[in-house]
Amino acid sequence: MNQTSTPTLKRSLSLKYVVFFGLTFMAPTTMFSTYGVAVTSTNGMLPTAYAIALIVMLFTAYSYAELVKAFPNAGAAYTFAQKSISPHLGFLVGWTIILDYVFSPMISSLLNAIALHAMFPSVPMSVWIISFIVIITIVNILGIKLAANFNTILLLLQVFSFVLFLILSIKGIFAGRGAGTLFSTVPFYDSHIKVPTLLSIIPILCFSFLGFDAVTTLSEETKEPRKTLPRAIYIITLIGGFMFISGTYVLQLIYPAFQSFKNPESAYIDIAMYVGGNIFTSVFNAIGLTAAFASAVASGTSASRILYAMGREDVLPKKIFGYLSPKYRTPVFNILLIGVVALSALFLNLTTAISLINFGALFAFFFVNLSVIAHYFIRKKQRSFKGTIQYLIIPLIGTALIGLLITKLDKHSLLLGGTWLLIGFIYLLNLTKMFRQLPPELGLEEAH
Repeated sequence: MNQTSTPTLKRSLSLKYVVFFGLTFMAPTTMFSTYGVAVTSTNGMLPTAYAIALIVMLFTAYSYAELVKAFPNAGAAYTFAQKSISPHLGFLVGWTIILDYVFSPMISSLLNAIALHAMFPSVPMSVWIISFIVIITIVNILGIKLAANFNTILLLLQVFSFVLFLILSIKGIFAGRGAGTLFSTVPFYDSHIKVPTLLSIIPILCFSFLGFDAVTTLSEETKEPRKTLPRAIYIITLIGGFMFISGTYVLQLIYPAFQSFKNPESAYIDIAMYVGGNIFTSVFNAIGLTAAFASAVASGTSASRILYAMGREDVLPKKIFGYLSPKYRTPVFNILLIGVVALSALFLNLTTAISLINFGALFAFFFVNLSVIAHYFIRKKQRSFKGTIQYLIIPLIGTALIGLLITKLDKHSLLLGGTWLLIGFIYLLNLTKMFRQLPPELGLEEAH
Protein backbone atom coordinates (compact mmCIF):
# COMPACT_ATOMS: atom_id res chain seq x y z
CA MET A 1 0.00 0.00 0.00
CA ASN A 2 1.09 3.54 -0.65
CA GLN A 3 2.28 5.00 2.62
CA THR A 4 1.26 8.52 1.66
CA SER A 5 -2.38 7.55 1.13
CA THR A 6 -2.85 4.80 3.68
CA PRO A 7 -0.37 4.48 6.55
CA THR A 8 0.68 0.97 7.52
CA LEU A 9 2.41 -0.51 10.54
CA LYS A 10 6.17 -0.35 10.13
CA ARG A 11 8.32 -3.51 10.13
CA SER A 12 11.25 -2.52 12.33
CA LEU A 13 11.55 -5.12 15.11
CA SER A 14 14.23 -7.82 15.19
CA LEU A 15 14.19 -10.95 17.38
CA LYS A 16 16.03 -9.13 20.17
CA TYR A 17 13.45 -6.37 20.46
CA VAL A 18 10.52 -8.79 20.25
CA VAL A 19 11.98 -10.90 23.08
CA PHE A 20 12.61 -7.79 25.16
CA PHE A 21 9.05 -6.63 24.47
CA GLY A 22 7.58 -9.92 25.68
CA LEU A 23 9.76 -10.00 28.79
CA THR A 24 8.89 -6.41 29.70
CA PHE A 25 5.20 -7.26 29.37
CA MET A 26 5.85 -10.25 31.62
CA ALA A 27 7.82 -8.08 34.09
CA PRO A 28 9.52 -11.11 35.70
CA THR A 29 10.83 -9.16 38.70
CA THR A 30 7.25 -8.65 39.91
CA MET A 31 7.63 -12.13 41.41
CA PHE A 32 9.44 -10.37 44.27
CA SER A 33 6.44 -8.18 45.11
CA THR A 34 4.05 -11.15 44.97
CA TYR A 35 6.42 -13.58 46.68
CA GLY A 36 5.10 -13.27 50.23
CA VAL A 37 1.50 -14.04 49.29
CA ALA A 38 2.44 -16.75 46.77
CA VAL A 39 4.87 -18.65 49.01
CA THR A 40 2.37 -18.61 51.85
CA SER A 41 -0.36 -19.94 49.55
CA THR A 42 1.86 -22.84 48.43
CA ASN A 43 3.17 -23.51 51.94
CA GLY A 44 6.74 -23.19 50.74
CA MET A 45 6.65 -25.08 47.44
CA LEU A 46 6.57 -22.03 45.18
CA PRO A 47 9.39 -23.14 42.81
CA THR A 48 7.49 -26.37 42.11
CA ALA A 49 4.28 -24.42 41.54
CA TYR A 50 6.08 -22.17 39.05
CA ALA A 51 7.53 -25.23 37.31
CA ILE A 52 4.02 -26.67 36.88
CA ALA A 53 2.78 -23.31 35.57
CA LEU A 54 5.69 -23.24 33.10
CA ILE A 55 4.74 -26.67 31.73
CA VAL A 56 1.11 -25.59 31.34
CA MET A 57 2.10 -22.39 29.55
CA LEU A 58 4.52 -24.16 27.19
CA PHE A 59 1.62 -26.06 25.63
CA THR A 60 -0.20 -22.82 24.87
CA ALA A 61 3.06 -21.16 23.77
CA TYR A 62 3.42 -24.00 21.27
CA SER A 63 -0.03 -23.26 19.86
CA TYR A 64 0.74 -19.54 19.49
CA ALA A 65 4.04 -20.38 17.77
CA GLU A 66 2.35 -22.70 15.26
CA LEU A 67 -0.50 -20.32 14.45
CA VAL A 68 1.62 -17.21 13.97
CA LYS A 69 3.37 -19.06 11.13
CA ALA A 70 0.03 -19.33 9.34
CA PHE A 71 -1.48 -15.97 10.33
CA PRO A 72 1.17 -13.27 10.92
CA ASN A 73 -1.39 -10.56 11.72
CA ALA A 74 -1.65 -7.88 14.39
CA GLY A 75 -4.89 -9.47 15.62
CA ALA A 76 -3.12 -12.41 17.31
CA ALA A 77 -5.60 -14.65 19.19
CA TYR A 78 -8.49 -12.81 17.56
CA THR A 79 -7.17 -13.59 14.06
CA PHE A 80 -6.21 -17.17 14.97
CA ALA A 81 -9.72 -18.11 16.12
CA GLN A 82 -11.39 -16.10 13.36
CA LYS A 83 -9.48 -17.77 10.52
CA SER A 84 -9.25 -21.27 12.01
CA ILE A 85 -12.62 -21.86 13.63
CA SER A 86 -15.21 -19.17 12.99
CA PRO A 87 -15.41 -15.40 12.35
CA HIS A 88 -18.07 -15.16 15.07
CA LEU A 89 -15.93 -16.99 17.63
CA GLY A 90 -12.92 -14.96 16.54
CA PHE A 91 -14.79 -11.80 17.41
CA LEU A 92 -15.64 -13.12 20.90
CA VAL A 93 -12.02 -14.18 21.49
CA GLY A 94 -10.85 -10.72 20.42
CA TRP A 95 -13.49 -9.15 22.62
CA THR A 96 -12.33 -11.04 25.72
CA ILE A 97 -8.58 -10.66 25.10
CA ILE A 98 -9.19 -6.90 25.07
CA LEU A 99 -9.83 -7.29 28.81
CA ASP A 100 -6.36 -8.73 29.30
CA TYR A 101 -4.38 -6.12 27.40
CA VAL A 102 -6.48 -2.99 27.99
CA PHE A 103 -6.66 -3.40 31.77
CA SER A 104 -2.98 -4.31 32.21
CA PRO A 105 -1.77 -0.66 32.02
CA MET A 106 -4.41 0.24 34.58
CA ILE A 107 -3.08 -2.38 37.01
CA SER A 108 0.50 -1.23 36.44
CA SER A 109 -0.43 2.39 37.10
CA LEU A 110 -2.28 1.46 40.29
CA LEU A 111 0.59 -0.68 41.61
CA ASN A 112 3.11 2.06 40.88
CA ALA A 113 0.92 4.70 42.49
CA ILE A 114 0.54 2.60 45.65
CA ALA A 115 4.31 2.13 45.91
CA LEU A 116 5.11 5.80 45.24
CA HIS A 117 2.43 7.02 47.63
CA ALA A 118 3.99 4.88 50.35
CA MET A 119 7.37 6.52 49.63
CA PHE A 120 5.95 10.06 49.28
CA PRO A 121 2.71 10.13 51.31
CA SER A 122 2.27 13.89 50.87
CA VAL A 123 1.71 13.43 47.11
CA PRO A 124 -1.85 12.23 46.27
CA MET A 125 -2.12 8.90 44.48
CA SER A 126 -4.09 10.56 41.70
CA VAL A 127 -1.03 12.62 40.74
CA TRP A 128 1.10 9.48 40.37
CA ILE A 129 -1.60 7.67 38.39
CA ILE A 130 -2.17 10.50 35.91
CA SER A 131 1.57 11.19 35.46
CA PHE A 132 2.27 7.51 34.88
CA ILE A 133 -0.47 7.17 32.25
CA VAL A 134 0.58 10.35 30.40
CA ILE A 135 4.17 9.08 30.09
CA ILE A 136 3.31 5.59 28.80
CA THR A 137 0.73 7.03 26.39
CA ILE A 138 3.27 9.45 24.87
CA VAL A 139 5.88 6.69 24.52
CA ASN A 140 3.42 4.43 22.70
CA ILE A 141 2.20 7.18 20.37
CA LEU A 142 5.72 8.14 19.28
CA GLY A 143 6.33 4.76 17.67
CA ILE A 144 7.05 1.08 18.19
CA LYS A 145 10.84 1.48 17.93
CA LEU A 146 10.89 4.14 20.66
CA ALA A 147 8.67 1.95 22.84
CA ALA A 148 10.96 -1.02 22.19
CA ASN A 149 14.09 0.97 23.10
CA PHE A 150 12.39 2.37 26.20
CA ASN A 151 11.38 -1.13 27.30
CA THR A 152 14.85 -2.53 26.59
CA ILE A 153 16.45 -0.08 29.01
CA LEU A 154 13.88 -0.81 31.72
CA LEU A 155 14.21 -4.57 31.20
CA LEU A 156 18.00 -4.41 31.57
CA LEU A 157 17.51 -2.62 34.89
CA GLN A 158 15.22 -5.44 36.02
CA VAL A 159 17.77 -8.06 35.01
CA PHE A 160 20.46 -6.10 36.88
CA SER A 161 18.37 -6.09 40.09
CA PHE A 162 17.62 -9.81 39.69
CA VAL A 163 21.29 -10.73 39.24
CA LEU A 164 22.36 -8.45 42.11
CA PHE A 165 19.79 -10.12 44.37
CA LEU A 166 21.07 -13.59 43.42
CA ILE A 167 24.71 -12.61 44.06
CA LEU A 168 23.99 -11.06 47.48
CA SER A 169 21.73 -13.95 48.49
CA ILE A 170 24.18 -16.66 47.45
CA LYS A 171 26.97 -14.80 49.23
CA GLY A 172 24.81 -14.69 52.36
CA ILE A 173 23.95 -18.39 52.11
CA PHE A 174 27.63 -19.34 51.83
CA ALA A 175 28.23 -17.20 54.92
CA GLY A 176 25.77 -19.37 56.83
CA ARG A 177 22.66 -17.21 56.59
CA GLY A 178 19.20 -18.58 55.80
CA ALA A 179 19.26 -22.29 54.99
CA GLY A 180 23.06 -22.26 55.03
CA THR A 181 23.23 -24.36 51.87
CA LEU A 182 22.67 -23.68 48.20
CA PHE A 183 21.24 -27.15 47.56
CA SER A 184 17.97 -28.19 49.15
CA THR A 185 14.86 -30.12 48.11
CA VAL A 186 12.63 -28.33 50.62
CA PRO A 187 11.49 -25.54 48.24
CA PHE A 188 10.52 -28.20 45.70
CA TYR A 189 8.99 -30.92 47.85
CA ASP A 190 7.28 -31.18 51.20
CA SER A 191 5.45 -34.42 52.04
CA HIS A 192 3.05 -32.54 54.30
CA ILE A 193 1.64 -30.44 51.45
CA LYS A 194 -1.38 -31.83 49.62
CA VAL A 195 -1.60 -31.61 45.84
CA PRO A 196 -4.94 -29.67 45.77
CA THR A 197 -3.35 -27.00 47.97
CA LEU A 198 -0.48 -26.63 45.54
CA LEU A 199 -2.65 -26.66 42.42
CA SER A 200 -4.96 -23.95 43.75
CA ILE A 201 -2.27 -21.31 43.17
CA ILE A 202 -1.35 -22.42 39.63
CA PRO A 203 -4.02 -20.33 37.81
CA ILE A 204 -2.65 -17.16 39.42
CA LEU A 205 0.97 -18.05 38.65
CA CYS A 206 0.14 -18.72 35.01
CA PHE A 207 -0.63 -15.04 34.58
CA SER A 208 2.96 -14.27 35.52
CA PHE A 209 3.82 -15.69 32.09
CA LEU A 210 1.63 -13.31 30.10
CA GLY A 211 3.90 -11.70 27.55
CA PHE A 212 4.78 -14.63 25.32
CA ASP A 213 1.33 -14.31 23.75
CA ALA A 214 1.45 -10.52 23.48
CA VAL A 215 4.33 -10.54 20.97
CA THR A 216 2.03 -12.04 18.33
CA THR A 217 0.23 -8.67 18.23
CA LEU A 218 3.46 -7.27 16.73
CA SER A 219 3.35 -9.57 13.68
CA GLU A 220 3.04 -6.66 11.25
CA GLU A 221 5.88 -4.71 12.86
CA THR A 222 8.34 -7.62 13.07
CA LYS A 223 10.93 -8.56 10.46
CA GLU A 224 10.30 -12.08 9.09
CA PRO A 225 7.44 -12.71 11.54
CA ARG A 226 6.91 -16.37 10.58
CA LYS A 227 10.49 -17.12 11.62
CA THR A 228 11.09 -14.54 14.34
CA LEU A 229 7.90 -14.79 16.40
CA PRO A 230 7.86 -18.57 17.08
CA ARG A 231 11.45 -18.35 18.32
CA ALA A 232 10.61 -15.33 20.46
CA ILE A 233 7.59 -17.07 22.01
CA TYR A 234 9.65 -20.00 23.26
CA ILE A 235 12.57 -17.84 24.40
CA ILE A 236 10.30 -15.53 26.41
CA THR A 237 8.42 -18.39 28.08
CA LEU A 238 11.60 -20.28 29.02
CA ILE A 239 13.49 -17.22 30.28
CA GLY A 240 10.48 -16.21 32.37
CA GLY A 241 10.17 -19.73 33.77
CA PHE A 242 13.88 -19.85 34.63
CA MET A 243 13.73 -16.51 36.45
CA PHE A 244 10.57 -17.43 38.38
CA ILE A 245 11.85 -20.85 39.46
CA SER A 246 15.44 -19.87 40.27
CA GLY A 247 14.41 -16.60 41.90
CA THR A 248 11.85 -18.13 44.25
CA TYR A 249 14.23 -21.02 45.02
CA VAL A 250 16.93 -18.61 46.21
CA LEU A 251 14.33 -16.50 48.05
CA GLN A 252 13.32 -19.52 50.10
CA LEU A 253 16.92 -20.51 50.81
CA ILE A 254 17.98 -17.06 52.01
CA TYR A 255 14.79 -16.56 54.04
CA PRO A 256 13.27 -20.00 54.80
CA ALA A 257 11.04 -18.76 57.64
CA PHE A 258 8.28 -17.50 55.32
CA GLN A 259 5.68 -18.20 58.03
CA SER A 260 7.14 -15.32 60.03
CA PHE A 261 6.17 -12.58 57.57
CA LYS A 262 4.15 -9.94 59.43
CA ASN A 263 2.70 -8.69 56.17
CA PRO A 264 3.07 -11.13 53.21
CA GLU A 265 2.27 -8.33 50.72
CA SER A 266 5.44 -6.44 51.68
CA ALA A 267 7.60 -9.48 52.48
CA TYR A 268 10.00 -8.68 49.63
CA ILE A 269 11.03 -5.47 51.40
CA ASP A 270 11.91 -7.42 54.56
CA ILE A 271 13.95 -9.91 52.50
CA ALA A 272 15.72 -7.14 50.55
CA MET A 273 16.67 -5.47 53.82
CA TYR A 274 17.90 -8.79 55.20
CA VAL A 275 19.94 -9.53 52.07
CA GLY A 276 21.52 -6.15 51.29
CA GLY A 277 20.55 -3.50 53.82
CA ASN A 278 19.16 -0.02 53.17
CA ILE A 279 21.06 0.83 49.98
CA PHE A 280 20.12 -2.41 48.22
CA THR A 281 16.50 -2.08 49.36
CA SER A 282 16.29 1.44 47.90
CA VAL A 283 17.80 0.34 44.58
CA PHE A 284 15.61 -2.76 44.56
CA ASN A 285 12.44 -0.71 45.09
CA ALA A 286 13.41 1.91 42.50
CA ILE A 287 14.06 -0.69 39.82
CA GLY A 288 10.86 -2.49 40.82
CA LEU A 289 8.94 0.63 39.86
CA THR A 290 10.42 0.51 36.36
CA ALA A 291 8.93 -2.97 35.85
CA ALA A 292 5.43 -1.50 36.04
CA PHE A 293 6.35 1.21 33.52
CA ALA A 294 7.78 -1.31 31.08
CA SER A 295 4.85 -3.70 31.43
CA ALA A 296 2.35 -0.87 30.93
CA VAL A 297 4.08 0.29 27.72
CA ALA A 298 4.14 -3.28 26.38
CA SER A 299 0.54 -4.10 27.27
CA GLY A 300 -0.65 -0.75 25.89
CA THR A 301 1.12 -1.52 22.62
CA SER A 302 -0.52 -4.96 22.40
CA ALA A 303 -3.97 -3.67 23.24
CA SER A 304 -3.79 -0.92 20.63
CA ARG A 305 -2.81 -3.45 17.94
CA ILE A 306 -5.69 -5.78 18.79
CA LEU A 307 -8.12 -2.85 18.58
CA TYR A 308 -6.47 -1.73 15.34
CA ALA A 309 -6.91 -5.17 13.75
CA MET A 310 -10.59 -5.18 14.71
CA GLY A 311 -11.05 -1.59 13.53
CA ARG A 312 -9.30 -2.23 10.21
CA GLU A 313 -11.84 -4.99 9.56
CA ASP A 314 -14.70 -2.65 10.54
CA VAL A 315 -15.68 -4.99 13.37
CA LEU A 316 -15.20 -1.91 15.52
CA PRO A 317 -15.78 1.57 14.02
CA LYS A 318 -13.02 1.88 11.42
CA LYS A 319 -12.57 5.67 11.50
CA ILE A 320 -11.50 5.47 15.13
CA PHE A 321 -10.06 1.99 15.78
CA GLY A 322 -8.63 1.42 12.29
CA TYR A 323 -6.84 4.78 12.15
CA LEU A 324 -3.04 5.05 11.96
CA SER A 325 -1.13 8.28 12.44
CA PRO A 326 0.54 9.15 9.10
CA LYS A 327 3.49 10.62 11.01
CA TYR A 328 4.12 8.01 13.72
CA ARG A 329 2.39 5.04 12.06
CA THR A 330 0.81 4.05 15.36
CA PRO A 331 -2.92 3.62 16.19
CA VAL A 332 -3.10 6.90 18.09
CA PHE A 333 -6.83 6.87 18.92
CA ASN A 334 -6.54 3.35 20.36
CA ILE A 335 -3.56 4.34 22.49
CA LEU A 336 -5.44 7.38 23.82
CA LEU A 337 -8.48 5.20 24.57
CA ILE A 338 -6.30 2.76 26.51
CA GLY A 339 -4.94 5.70 28.48
CA VAL A 340 -8.47 6.77 29.35
CA VAL A 341 -9.33 3.22 30.47
CA ALA A 342 -6.17 3.17 32.60
CA LEU A 343 -7.49 6.26 34.39
CA SER A 344 -10.05 3.91 35.95
CA ALA A 345 -7.22 3.21 38.42
CA LEU A 346 -8.50 6.39 40.10
CA PHE A 347 -11.60 4.56 41.28
CA LEU A 348 -11.52 0.87 40.23
CA ASN A 349 -10.05 -1.60 42.72
CA LEU A 350 -7.27 -4.05 41.91
CA THR A 351 -9.36 -7.17 42.55
CA THR A 352 -11.92 -6.25 39.91
CA ALA A 353 -9.29 -5.51 37.24
CA ILE A 354 -7.35 -8.71 37.91
CA SER A 355 -10.55 -10.73 37.74
CA LEU A 356 -11.28 -9.36 34.27
CA ILE A 357 -7.75 -10.11 33.08
CA ASN A 358 -7.82 -13.67 34.39
CA PHE A 359 -10.99 -14.50 32.48
CA GLY A 360 -9.92 -12.79 29.25
CA ALA A 361 -6.52 -14.48 29.04
CA LEU A 362 -7.74 -18.02 29.78
CA PHE A 363 -10.70 -17.72 27.40
CA ALA A 364 -8.32 -16.71 24.59
CA PHE A 365 -5.75 -19.39 25.45
CA PHE A 366 -8.44 -22.09 25.37
CA PHE A 367 -9.49 -21.25 21.82
CA VAL A 368 -5.94 -20.64 20.56
CA ASN A 369 -5.17 -24.26 21.43
CA LEU A 370 -8.33 -25.41 19.65
CA SER A 371 -7.43 -23.24 16.65
CA VAL A 372 -4.31 -25.34 16.00
CA ILE A 373 -6.48 -28.44 15.72
CA ALA A 374 -9.04 -26.69 13.54
CA HIS A 375 -6.48 -25.19 11.15
CA TYR A 376 -3.81 -27.86 10.77
CA PHE A 377 -5.47 -31.15 11.68
CA ILE A 378 -8.99 -30.55 10.30
CA ARG A 379 -8.64 -27.98 7.49
CA LYS A 380 -5.11 -28.78 6.31
CA LYS A 381 -5.60 -32.51 6.95
CA GLN A 382 -2.12 -32.94 8.45
CA ARG A 383 -2.97 -36.31 9.99
CA SER A 384 0.20 -38.34 9.64
CA PHE A 385 1.64 -39.84 12.83
CA LYS A 386 3.81 -36.75 13.32
CA GLY A 387 0.98 -34.43 12.32
CA THR A 388 -1.41 -36.09 14.76
CA ILE A 389 1.00 -35.51 17.62
CA GLN A 390 1.82 -31.93 16.55
CA TYR A 391 -1.64 -30.74 15.59
CA LEU A 392 -4.00 -32.85 17.67
CA ILE A 393 -2.41 -34.38 20.76
CA ILE A 394 -0.24 -31.45 21.92
CA PRO A 395 -2.88 -28.70 21.44
CA LEU A 396 -5.53 -31.00 22.93
CA ILE A 397 -3.43 -31.33 26.08
CA GLY A 398 -3.05 -27.55 26.11
CA THR A 399 -6.82 -27.13 25.77
CA ALA A 400 -7.48 -29.54 28.65
CA LEU A 401 -4.97 -27.83 30.94
CA ILE A 402 -6.38 -24.36 30.26
CA GLY A 403 -9.91 -25.71 30.68
CA LEU A 404 -8.90 -27.02 34.10
CA LEU A 405 -7.55 -23.60 35.06
CA ILE A 406 -10.81 -21.94 33.99
CA THR A 407 -12.66 -24.17 36.47
CA LYS A 408 -10.29 -22.90 39.17
CA LEU A 409 -11.19 -19.23 38.60
CA ASP A 410 -13.03 -17.60 41.48
CA LYS A 411 -16.68 -16.59 41.19
CA HIS A 412 -15.72 -12.93 40.88
CA SER A 413 -13.67 -13.61 37.74
CA LEU A 414 -16.36 -15.79 36.18
CA LEU A 415 -19.13 -13.28 36.91
CA LEU A 416 -17.31 -10.20 35.61
CA GLY A 417 -15.75 -12.02 32.66
CA GLY A 418 -19.04 -13.67 31.79
CA THR A 419 -20.80 -10.30 31.87
CA TRP A 420 -18.22 -8.80 29.50
CA LEU A 421 -18.58 -11.81 27.21
CA LEU A 422 -22.38 -11.39 27.20
CA ILE A 423 -22.02 -7.73 26.21
CA GLY A 424 -19.75 -8.79 23.36
CA PHE A 425 -22.23 -11.45 22.26
CA ILE A 426 -25.06 -8.88 22.12
CA TYR A 427 -22.83 -6.52 20.09
CA LEU A 428 -22.01 -9.42 17.74
CA LEU A 429 -25.73 -10.14 17.26
CA ASN A 430 -26.25 -6.55 16.19
CA LEU A 431 -23.13 -6.53 13.99
CA THR A 432 -24.18 -9.67 12.11
CA LYS A 433 -27.91 -8.89 12.11
CA MET A 434 -28.72 -11.90 14.33
CA PHE A 435 -26.07 -14.10 12.63
CA ARG A 436 -27.65 -13.64 9.21
CA GLN A 437 -24.31 -12.37 7.92
CA LEU A 438 -20.65 -12.87 8.80
CA PRO A 439 -18.67 -10.21 10.63
CA PRO A 440 -16.08 -8.47 8.40
CA GLU A 441 -12.79 -10.33 7.97
CA LEU A 442 -9.23 -9.20 7.33
CA GLY A 443 -7.76 -10.20 4.02
CA LEU A 444 -4.44 -11.83 4.86
CA GLU A 445 -2.66 -10.12 2.03
CA GLU A 446 -3.16 -6.83 3.84
CA ALA A 447 -0.86 -7.92 6.60
CA HIS A 448 1.96 -9.39 4.59
